Amino acid sequence: MSKIRKGSVVVVGCGGVGSWAAVMLVRSGVSKIRLIDFDYVTLSSLNRHSTATLADVGTPKVHCVGHALRQMAKFVDVDARVELWRAQDGAALLEGADWVIDAIDNIGTKVELLKYCVEHNIKVFSSMGASTKSDPTRIQIADISDTIYDPLARTVRQRLRAAGIREGVPVVYSTEVPGDVGLLPLPEEQFAKGKVGELATMDDFRVRILPVLGPLPAIFGLNAATYIICELAGKPLERPMPVKHRKKLYDRLWKDLLAREGRIAGRQINNLPFSISDIGVVFEDIALARSIVPPHATCARATLARWDPLRPLSMENVVVFEGKEAERHMREVFGVSPDEKVSFEDGETLEEVAGELEMVDALGGKLTKERTIKRPEEFWGEKVTAVVKARIDEAIRYRKWVV
Repeated sequence: MSKIRKGSVVVVGCGGVGSWAAVMLVRSGVSKIRLIDFDYVTLSSLNRHSTATLADVGTPKVHCVGHALRQMAKFVDVDARVELWRAQDGAALLEGADWVIDAIDNIGTKVELLKYCVEHNIKVFSSMGASTKSDPTRIQIADISDTIYDPLARTVRQRLRAAGIREGVPVVYSTEVPGDVGLLPLPEEQFAKGKVGELATMDDFRVRILPVLGPLPAIFGLNAATYIICELAGKPLERPMPVKHRKKLYDRLWKDLLAREGRIAGRQINNLPFSISDIGVVFEDIALARSIVPPHATCARATLARWDPLRPLSMENVVVFEGKEAERHMREVFGVSPDEKVSFEDGETLEEVAGELEMVDALGGKLTKERTIKRPEEFWGEKVTAVVKARIDEAIRYRKWVV
């Protein structure tokens, strides 16, 4: 708790996302917080802002949030700045920050802040787009390089790459693909006031707003606060999963594994001892979408394979590989080449150089063919085996929890 209490966080953007992040940072013990936002509370803010009331309409968002924070905790030092983020003011605005939360909804300003933080070695966590979204189960934390389906994240990612920044920025985003939604139309009376472009607060800031379901920005803000609280406490999130909810990927992983087990059995196999949803658990929750082979990177072409040929297929006996790694595993451990199949004779055993070992199919039936197989521990070595053992323990823990 003392580590959290000593933390200093700067929140840039105090709307639906930033206001919730600020509130939970202070409620969790952060004692020094700087709030930066040039904008004012409007009626449209009230469905998603963490502290704003009708009485706050027309007041600066940072003052609204700052007043609430001081009511929550006597220990908190709030520095509220009614300012727009500009790189030329970066040294003063971010002075002393252990972490920065980017909750800006303007793309140009957002990228400018992220670029400044990376170039000046300031830790920053960024929120992507919460508007037009409605499914809270699609929200997750990932590195900016691993984001998918989010138009704002894609644009930010492209602009950062153009600036030479490819990774290293943790973000909260949603994989949800929104339906037929867009900018809310302006009332007719606004057009009567003159050119629409001149109604914006400043250049490059949109006049109309995207529809926002109130709870979603709050969840984004809570994700940001949680990530930073864990970092400040010295208990960082362990490699957040880069992607979730990929049914097509799970289907492919299941079919690939089915075909691979068919090659081992030497006959067509129509089912596996676990479901496609179990595949998702193995891939996302247990393996964190990463190969067992160092450097344990996110796979470009992920696939699953049975680890131990002497044991039937199960959630504790299946691992994630990159495609080429899986073929090496099949060839060296199972003795099966890409175009070769193992004959199946129920009740017979496989004779191996090291002695008589019973190599089994996916369901535990015995295989037979004179060939040399290796123990996976022998082929892959201690480091890979240690990773597999840890994942087996996690699979056992998961199974016990579910049962």
